Amino acid sequence: MEGRTQEAPVPGKTDIAYGADPLQHLDFWRAKAPDAPLVIFVHGGGWKRGDKSNTTGAAKVSHSLAAGYAFASIDYRLVPAATVEQQAQDVADAVAALRGQAAKLGFDPTRIVLMGHSAGAHLAALVGTDPRYFAKAGMKPAAVRGVILLDGAAYDVPRQIAEGGNFMHDTYVQAFGSDPARQKALSPTFQVAAPNAPDFLILHIARDDGTAQSTALGAALRAAGTPAEVKAVEGKGLRGHMEINRKLGEPDYPATALVDAYLKRHFVR
Repeated sequence: MEGRTQEAPVPGKTDIAYGADPLQHLDFWRAKAPDAPLVIFVHGGGWKRGDKSNTTGAAKVSHSLAAGYAFASIDYRLVPAATVEQQAQDVADAVAALRGQAAKLGFDPTRIVLMGHSAGAHLAALVGTDPRYFAKAGMKPAAVRGVILLDGAAYDVPRQIAEGGNFMHDTYVQAFGSDPARQKALSPTFQVAAPNAPDFLILHIARDDGTAQSTALGAALRAAGTPAEVKAVEGKGLRGHMEINRKLGEPDYPATALVDAYLKRHFVR
């Protein structure tokens, strides 16, 4: 799970509070044209570290702006001070706050895609499959047009803890605890019964747990009637896991074309 990156920030961002906690803030970049689509990004960090600056210097921001999209990167409260349930609610509340200011911020609230990396992919998947988080924020699952997941894991928490090895084991237990019922409640793969967000793009690199988790989530979503495409992209191990966040948006990085095509398809009026 990736922590803070060191790139220089993309200029032009606006800091917006969506709650009272210092971590309930987001960065927003306005698109050049009014009524633009919006990409909302959820950072990784093992549920216990990282912040919205994980993407502010990344190619994905500049690339999204060049494509005519507005972009937002959200902070959320961190484990152990907050629970994963609260983190998922933070993601939903941030989406709601942005939608509520759409006219002021100059984007189209009916054309939003939610994207997350690593632990952020898990949180994006959770709010996209368990409608209670969006409902508490006053929204329906169709508040976003789709969800893009970048090399997440723990979509099936019990399986992840059992098969994921020792590297992240303590992090998973810290985040999800030992209660099987809670672990399943926080597992997107167990929450895929309709209604869900309308569509998913699930990307993963060549690592056993991420591949297995991504494949199983995609299959579960499709079985529940929700379109979900699962694609492998280049990269191995921790380096590849970090690169899918840092390199997304670079024209020669293979995942960029996959995401571009997905966004273009879902941002059509």
